[in-house]
Amino acid sequence: MQTYNFIDLFAGCGGLSLGLINAGFEGLFAIEKTEDAFLTLKHNLCYKTKGFFWPKWLPCEHMTTSDLLNNYRNKLEQLSNKVFLIAGGPPCQGFSFAGLRNHKDPRNKLTEEYIEIVSIIKPKVLLLENVKGFKVAFKNATKIPYSEKVRKSLTKQGYKVFMNMISAAEFGVPQLRNRFIMFAVREDYLSEKFKTLNEEDVLNLILQSAKKMKKSKGLDKKEVTVGDAISDLELTNKNKVECIDCKGFKQLKYEQPTKLNPYLRIMRMGMKKNEMPNSLRLAKHKENTLKRYDYILANAKKGCAVSNAIKEQVNFKKHCLSVLSPDKISNTITTIPEDTLHYSEPRILTVRETARLQSFPDWYEFQGRYTTGGPRRKSECPRYTQVGNAVPPLMAETLGKFIIELAESEINDG
Repeated sequence: MQTYNFIDLFAGCGGLSLGLINAGFEGLFAIEKTEDAFLTLKHNLCYKTKGFFWPKWLPCEHMTTSDLLNNYRNKLEQLSNKVFLIAGGPPCQGFSFAGLRNHKDPRNKLTEEYIEIVSIIKPKVLLLENVKGFKVAFKNATKIPYSEKVRKSLTKQGYKVFMNMISAAEFGVPQLRNRFIMFAVREDYLSEKFKTLNEEDVLNLILQSAKKMKKSKGLDKKEVTVGDAISDLELTNKNKVECIDCKGFKQLKYEQPTKLNPYLRIMRMGMKKNEMPNSLRLAKHKENTLKRYDYILANAKKGCAVSNAIKEQVNFKKHCLSVLSPDKISNTITTIPEDTLHYSEPRILTVRETARLQSFPDWYEFQGRYTTGGPRRKSECPRYTQVGNAVPPLMAETLGKFIIELAESEINDG
């Protein structure tokens, strides 16, 4: 039987890895630069669940792709033609419309290291995820999008490349998260039939897999909403206790609903009844902040960005602010917790609530600080950032199953 193994580059806290493992892949190793994000991946996918079969020659610790190339190139060469899939999305900050798009951002160069690793290992399949800005050319720099540079490089290496924009909501994730997906297959591994497919054909195949996945999980009856995902984490008429993983803060004392909707059944899988997930810490909002949030909740339209007029009424300076609606899917979850307000309570979301909106199950425990600031921003990756940067596991699982289905039908065995 074909072994579907993979390497995850720029792995973050493990959302893409978790989805691929749930789809039937075996992890070889993962590369992630930041210590906290790697600790989360290691804690969940090396200790709690044996998702990775880590090689003895590679330390199970955070490192960069540059470290991997400089220190273990000979070991990578030994993996040539032995890896089915290389997955991973290079950090998106330099490409994101949510930040300052900069063609000189050094993080953009990490894509070139990704391509170099591909050229050494020569996997059969590639899966790259990034933000929409990855396929849009930078102003005042070049008319060629970075995605086309990647396509050109991979085509030279013998890959047929398919690129599309897909929303995470297509995969049962309660979030409007439009992502760039690049799927590439080595030419010598393609069937003649598959060689005739275009990008629209592949997109339709992915969407068919998504429909099949949602039906198998009971998510096909209706769109999964914010309320479906986090209503059991509301504070109203609930008890609070000392936070189990952050001293000096309060959290919800979790009580599981008597009846779980299909999405919550997925989120609670592997948890005992009333077993509390981690990362439920509640923010300590100042009195003025609470008054602002109360006003915004009373006057802003749910499920939309807060208007400038309402923000001016409460002297709210932040550029981005949205209020969730329990009856709709969420706006894109970002790395900044103050971007999003709860739909009925004057507060930002907990890390666990953002993780639910990203489709991380409750057994998945996030490590490190909750937030960070000042000079530490450049070196640390707190929990909110880990979740905001992650690939939704449900989305990754469907993409993984799509790849396996193709390998067993359309793609050659050799």
